[in-house]
Amino acid sequence: MVNLTQPAVLCFGKVPDDPVFTHHFMEVTSHLQAYKEAFASERVFGVLSETLYNFLQLDWEQRQEEDNLLIERILLLVRNVLHVPADPCEEKKVDDDASIHDKVLWAVHMSGFDDLVKFLASAQSEQQWSMHVLEIISLMFRDQTPELLVSAGHSRSAEEKQRDLQELEALRQKENAEKRSRTLQRGTRHSRFGGCFVVQGLKAIGDNDVIYHRRLHKFKSYTHDEGKAVRRVPKRNQRALECKDKPRSALNVRLFLREFCVDFLENCYNRLMYLVKENLIREQTQQHDETYYLWALSFFMAFNRGNDFRADLVSETMSIRAFHFIERNVTNYYEMLLTDRKEATSWSRRMHLALKAYQELLLTVNEMDRSHDESIRQSSNVIKSNIFYMMEFREIFLTLLRKYDETKQPLTYLKDLVETTHLFLRMLERFCKGRKNLVVQKKRVKRKKSHNRKKQLVAETSSEALAETWKIVEEELRASGFQLSESLTGSIVPFDAASEIPLEEQRIEAMVRVQDALLAHTGPEALALLRAAREVWPDGNVFGSSDVEPEEELELLKEILHANLPRSTTETLVEEEDDGAEFEEEELESIQVSETDFNFKDFIKRFANPGIVRPYLFMLRTYSKNTPHTNHCVVRMLHRLAVDLKMDALLFQLSVFHLFNKILSDPAAEAYKELVTFAKYVLNRFFSVVAQNNKAFVELLFWKNVGAVREMTEGYSKDGEGKKVAWSEEDEEELRTLYMEHRDSDVPDIVETLLPLLSNNSRTRRQVVTQLVRMGLVVNAKELKKQRKGTGIVLWTEDQEEELQMLFEEFKDSDDVLGNIMKKVTAKRSRARVVDKLLSLGLVSERRELYKKRRRAPGKSSGVGMTEEEFLSGLTQDSPDDSVGGHDDDEEEEDDSEDSEEDEEQEHKNSQNVVKRSQSSHVGVDRRADVGAIVNSLMQEGMSGPLLWIQNCLNKTANDREDDGLSQPVPLVPLSEENEEAMENKTFRKLLGKLGMRAPANEQETFWRISDKLSPLQLRSAAAALTPGEDKAECSEGLSASNAEEDEDEKDTSGEQRAQALRALLLARKRKNQTKDADAASDLNSDEDLNSVTKSRSQEEKTTTKRSRSGLSDDEDEMENGILLHPVFITNRIDFVEMSCLLLGYFTAFLKCFLLKLLF
Repeated sequence: MVNLTQPAVLCFGKVPDDPVFTHHFMEVTSHLQAYKEAFASERVFGVLSETLYNFLQLDWEQRQEEDNLLIERILLLVRNVLHVPADPCEEKKVDDDASIHDKVLWAVHMSGFDDLVKFLASAQSEQQWSMHVLEIISLMFRDQTPELLVSAGHSRSAEEKQRDLQELEALRQKENAEKRSRTLQRGTRHSRFGGCFVVQGLKAIGDNDVIYHRRLHKFKSYTHDEGKAVRRVPKRNQRALECKDKPRSALNVRLFLREFCVDFLENCYNRLMYLVKENLIREQTQQHDETYYLWALSFFMAFNRGNDFRADLVSETMSIRAFHFIERNVTNYYEMLLTDRKEATSWSRRMHLALKAYQELLLTVNEMDRSHDESIRQSSNVIKSNIFYMMEFREIFLTLLRKYDETKQPLTYLKDLVETTHLFLRMLERFCKGRKNLVVQKKRVKRKKSHNRKKQLVAETSSEALAETWKIVEEELRASGFQLSESLTGSIVPFDAASEIPLEEQRIEAMVRVQDALLAHTGPEALALLRAAREVWPDGNVFGSSDVEPEEELELLKEILHANLPRSTTETLVEEEDDGAEFEEEELESIQVSETDFNFKDFIKRFANPGIVRPYLFMLRTYSKNTPHTNHCVVRMLHRLAVDLKMDALLFQLSVFHLFNKILSDPAAEAYKELVTFAKYVLNRFFSVVAQNNKAFVELLFWKNVGAVREMTEGYSKDGEGKKVAWSEEDEEELRTLYMEHRDSDVPDIVETLLPLLSNNSRTRRQVVTQLVRMGLVVNAKELKKQRKGTGIVLWTEDQEEELQMLFEEFKDSDDVLGNIMKKVTAKRSRARVVDKLLSLGLVSERRELYKKRRRAPGKSSGVGMTEEEFLSGLTQDSPDDSVGGHDDDEEEEDDSEDSEEDEEQEHKNSQNVVKRSQSSHVGVDRRADVGAIVNSLMQEGMSGPLLWIQNCLNKTANDREDDGLSQPVPLVPLSEENEEAMENKTFRKLLGKLGMRAPANEQETFWRISDKLSPLQLRSAAAALTPGEDKAECSEGLSASNAEEDEDEKDTSGEQRAQALRALLLARKRKNQTKDADAASDLNSDEDLNSVTKSRSQEEKTTTKRSRSGLSDDEDEMENGILLHPVFITNRIDFVEMSCLLLGYFTAFLKCFLLKLLF
């Protein structure tokens, strides 16, 4: 019977599209509906209940495996019967009439099966059936709502009667208005003499005026579209279907279900929800079983809220864990909604269910605030403080409103979203009013690139490291007498028989393996590989002759160790993957969490966005069908934006005014007084703006952001504003003269000294610093950085220590001890210095005592409250101890950045360019000039985040295509607001086109895609091209910036040493040119090998050099042609040790060329 009653959806997987399978699906469904009608019998469920009761009477020691299997089958059978959908053609019944589903429920009740279900939900020994029980309960209440069950058997309350009277009054006013309009429209003449009129100024299809053949009172509804065929809306643009209204069950069924809910909440809810949550977390359930948990949470908490609210009955789901669980599922459902388009409807329903659960949690917390119990109100404040503190819980509504799509999400979802947002903002506003300050969590991205990997590569490939490696290997081989064990010689195979590469082409791979063994200090293994390779490839004596002596083998191994052999692509890919993993790790570490004071008005400003306002106006279109509460939520949000934020121009849009006109001309407008008042206010504000701005009528055609609103109301910016300030020759000469006069003075900040002396008083600090760098008077803006506050004072005097102790005693009971001390202390020092001194004086025992404390509700320390409070109190604790130093340092950096923000901005850009340039040289991709220019322009516009997102997508796609061996188009789905705005930027889309991305091909595609024709190598090349490139003119600035940063740590070398270094470098390059000319003349057949060796050697030099070599490598061809580089291109710390290493490198390259000629 379990197999015969399986749901049709489980049998077919989904509703089939094929007509034949659709017919079979409908036939199976009709059979199941007949089964359900047959099961609506008390005798059938009586047998099932008696059988299940007998098995449950047995202890778990006495139960056999067959008994547990039969219990599970009974539960599955009941689940299948309750799951059968109703037949809409057969069950056309009115409310309070019993349907087939009601008959089945009544049979369940009369047989006592519902009591067994409650026993299974509450018994500790039957917890293995928790998911089956929850599924049966959800199907029992499938057609019910909490409000109907709460009101079952009770007379209507005064509030319900008042609400019904208001609805009837609105309908009566609308009907009377329609009657009056019909009376006025009724003419005295017969309908056959309606008349014929010419409408002047309204053109017909031709050049003549429109001729109107109807009565004049109908002319208001005239339109040119009359008589035209209705345009069919494409399926992908049609609105999502709404769920049908649930019929009201019979009264006796609702009464028994109400009693079931009361008993379930008192005895089963907390335990069952705990077991289900544990199974979900441990992934011991089937797919999508979390939907039953979300439904039960929203349904039973709503029933508890309406039926004599008791917080202890739902304490299991009233926790921060429940908020976090729902928020995570909402995010997951939205991502699947975008990616799995075929099942978009199902994902939308799940997302709606999660939103309802989140709404019910907020409503329950709001109900706890009204409780007469002090402990419950205290617990509510703890929960609210945690909700408002977490950044994810505050911004979930912004994201959901901005991502609303009417084609995938129904109007009921938007209704619940609008009402939940209204409730959250109201709770947050009330919470902020009772406190002077509210500390919330804040996340920021701070990118710091580590250079540990580069230093390791320098150490590994330097000539000193190779010499040390060879010394160790030589000693090991000489100690063994060049004798190898039999096990080693028998296990060494120099080629891969399963490889697709021909055997003759695996010689280079064998030589690479020998080199790897030498680098790993395994000399015997390298020697064994060499001898085995000699036996496989004896031709040409590549690995030595057959009668080679041990000393010759030793010399050959040494040449292989120092040779720059071409590596295979697989190793390169592995290195790139490692680099990607390291890069991701660095990016994750760069996200720092800090605390800041919350401002409710600033939070509301984030709703002033056209993408958020449009869903509210879409909800307002159905104002006549909305409930009064829904209309109030919409108007309240628009009122916050238009009145509280004075952003009424955000609503100056033609479609909005058309909606306002519909509301004002509605015959039943008196029933919507709030809407009418708000519409009149916005229209009055618009006409007042029109009096000052005659272009306001044109602005009605467009949605406006905050900047456009400000321009519309305050005036448009003139041409030329916002551009860089020009410096004339007289201004530059004046600046140069003043700088030379005060350069050697002992003023602490020369820029602050120059600003009042300039003839143009409108110059800012940033403009002066930028001009000084551009004129070459200073090397870098870092030289003009403001001095740090407090860093010049190191020692503490006795008076200062006494002052610090007095300030600590004064403010030790305040919320921000350290902040108050920093404001009052006489000798200004950094926060880290003050914290260290307080620890050394013994005034505090640990750093966490100096944290800024968040204000809690009174009475929390008394320990009186719910049991859930102990868990919530752990969530309100501050960060670990070791974060204090970092936090203090971060605040100190923030103070410094505020003082020298203008100076460090240009320096940050230069250092970022140097880091990106070193990364691009490591990858070794030749970037096109136009792509580099576009990337630089986008970086200047602040689109580094979207560029990094595209780069990560390209690298990930390349890795996936190499692992799977398949190439499919990959859509670029922007999940953040920043990435969405970038995808709408024309320059950004132009960059995607140049990188080989494919725009949406037709109407069925929405996102850009990574073409399936791009190979992994091309994808990585495109990813590398996204780093900001520089031309030769910018290269000098980058090198000078990097040199200036290094000069901060060490003193500048003298001009004589720099000149000696330049002469040595030029001499070395001339010798290199002579060596290349000689090699080219002697061996013309090995050009390809020499080119590969030269490329690999130059790549090795790029990765082993401590400073960035991109500028030098770009100008290497100019050096070979006899062009002398300017000294600013060369670092001023090249000493004679580095020059000797460089000469040794060129000599090693000569040996490599000689060795390759021997091999090939």
